[in-house]
Amino acid sequence: MTALPGATPGSPADEREGGAFDATSDEPAPPADDSAPAGPGEESESDGESAQPASTDGASAGDESTEGKSADGESAEGGEVSEAQAELAAQRELRARIEHRKAEKGGPIQAGGKLSGTAADLLAAVKAVESGSKPGAAFFEAPTAPRRPAPSSVPPPERPRVPEPARAPRQPDAGAVAAVLEVLVAGGAPEELAERVAGVLGEQAAQALRENPWRLLAVPGVRPEQADGFARALLGAECGPGDERRSAALVSWLLEQAALQGHTALDSSAVRKALGGRSVPDPDEALQHAIAEGAVLVFQDGLDDRAGTGTNAEAGTGAGAGAGAGAGADADGDADRDPEVPVLLGLDRYALAEESLADGLARLIRTGPHDSWDGPELVRAAGGHGLVLHTGGEAARAEPVAVVEAARARGMRAVVAVHSENGRRRLGADAVTVHGLLSGAQGPGRDEDGALALDLLAVLDAPQLDVETAAILVESLPDGSRLVLSGDPGVLWSAGAGRVFADVLAARVCPHVASRTPGPGPIGELVSGIGIGELNQVEAPGKEVVIVPVRDAGEAVHRTVQLVADSVPRAIGVPSEQTQVITVGHGGSAGTRALNAALKERLNPGPGRFGGFDPGDRVAYVPSPGRTACGTVVSAEAEGLRLDCEGTPVVVPKDRVTSALRHGWALTAHQAAGMRWPAVVAVLPGDAAGALSRPWVHTAFSRAERHLSVVHGVEQALPRAVAEIPAQERTTRLRPLLEGLLATPGD
Repeated sequence: MTALPGATPGSPADEREGGAFDATSDEPAPPADDSAPAGPGEESESDGESAQPASTDGASAGDESTEGKSADGESAEGGEVSEAQAELAAQRELRARIEHRKAEKGGPIQAGGKLSGTAADLLAAVKAVESGSKPGAAFFEAPTAPRRPAPSSVPPPERPRVPEPARAPRQPDAGAVAAVLEVLVAGGAPEELAERVAGVLGEQAAQALRENPWRLLAVPGVRPEQADGFARALLGAECGPGDERRSAALVSWLLEQAALQGHTALDSSAVRKALGGRSVPDPDEALQHAIAEGAVLVFQDGLDDRAGTGTNAEAGTGAGAGAGAGAGADADGDADRDPEVPVLLGLDRYALAEESLADGLARLIRTGPHDSWDGPELVRAAGGHGLVLHTGGEAARAEPVAVVEAARARGMRAVVAVHSENGRRRLGADAVTVHGLLSGAQGPGRDEDGALALDLLAVLDAPQLDVETAAILVESLPDGSRLVLSGDPGVLWSAGAGRVFADVLAARVCPHVASRTPGPGPIGELVSGIGIGELNQVEAPGKEVVIVPVRDAGEAVHRTVQLVADSVPRAIGVPSEQTQVITVGHGGSAGTRALNAALKERLNPGPGRFGGFDPGDRVAYVPSPGRTACGTVVSAEAEGLRLDCEGTPVVVPKDRVTSALRHGWALTAHQAAGMRWPAVVAVLPGDAAGALSRPWVHTAFSRAERHLSVVHGVEQALPRAVAEIPAQERTTRLRPLLEGLLATPGD
């Protein structure tokens, strides 16, 4: 490998588009952190790491991260319920069970009051014998039900593939849309927002906006300055920067922006500072009002945990109550709190998810087995524990797969789950995706209690688990089952909020097995060095790693097209359709948009007559934030655009094409996480220097199996990023929650 020369760094690749009120723009201005999803079909303009959102709250809210999520399980087109909508309904049912379970924790439990089924029958029998109303023989002479046979070690046959419908937003009532439209026009907001506002705020959206115009901030894509202008037009002289309605809406908006950056909570001092930056005259009073209104929850994790009572996300219990009680004067004013432990603010959805996840992981640890299995270290650990962590690179993926095979050999129901269809295809038909497992489209389904019919689940690509998905997954596992979380800790974290894998690793509450399997070849050697902060020169006699220096972004685009279309197929033997381009962001002169336009012109020229796409185009399909499937356009039909995504047919409705699809010759590193290709061209133009980080480089370079070309124009910014710029920290609560739940009394 030669030295890494390049072009002079330029301006950041983060591109901000849109006008004064661009909430309806197809390319809204998103946060700069690649860890945050920008919504269906969108990622952040810059694919690197960024600063804390509370100090950069001027970043746009343009990420349409909630678009495409139906608010209920009903089909927008009639009585049929799509697979994605069925998943949402199942998730809501699980969340209801979680909340009900938490509500029950507060009061005393009557003996047997929480039992059902066989356990309740047995308790009733015991009470009857003790009272003398029935003899013991009356129960034990009856024939017993036949024991359910051990499940077969043979995995169930793969279900037939059917076209997967794109997740469509719920269609709001026409009357509600018309009423909202009237209010929007009066406030000078774009008419195109009407359906989205009605979908987010519900049937009473028009009335809600009239009473509080800043409710417009709840709509993805709307920024505070836009909501302020809307409020001034509606309220006139009544509108002011200190309006309590404004401050409460701003607090919620700031926390939503933090979630897009990966945070599940924020330090209250950071929120105060951000409120001051938004011209709120008294941030302390504004925060007090937001807490009193229930717009935000307050936590001081670690205070009550040390007393052994744990932390509860619900207002009025645990540490949340401790901090919230003092919020009448000051959110940080609780006299009993530890000044060394920061007061955190969070939204209830992430608080519930993190607490449910912590409870579920603790349950697996406590109810886990204590069997003694022979075999490699990871197999032995999984045999004796309910939760096991495994770290390693791409070459180590065979180790958790071996655990699943060992469990099946013992007659257990075991499955390996991955992040993407690309990863599933590489492992074989026995694997499932996390999304497919939860939705029921893949895997063994659920038992009569609603839990996944599994004894062991191994999750690869665990760093890609966001806190909400992880909570639903763990809540779905039955007591006594085993969970193995496996992944490379050096890659980019999840697109959604949280850093689940890193938090559980840091908590040290279960066995951790680190793989000793090295990455093969020059690419494996290069990536291993990046993981420890070293950008080493490696010998690549077979041209496994090639550095292509460029002077500017225009040359970067030209050389990238040349590599994909000519050089890699000719010199390496990898065809263009198996070569993936990965760049730092969507915007910029060498971002995904510019590269995809140039690659389409060379590889599949056409007018783009189907919403900008032609048959044969490579596309990135994003059915929901954080999920990307690579595919090819097959045809356009009356119902929409038909794709082939890794062998799975997908139909994207016409009204979803522009939001759920991008051209896919070039992807961001976050879109590419969990996937691999025979050849990868990593593009680092000069204006991307400020967005680089060690996790970005690690993720992009490790996507290559046989060949990696680096189009390099950032000079010393690349080795500096690898050596000095680790993952951007995220504020989360999972680690202290786990430590509190599993702490030994007296610790």
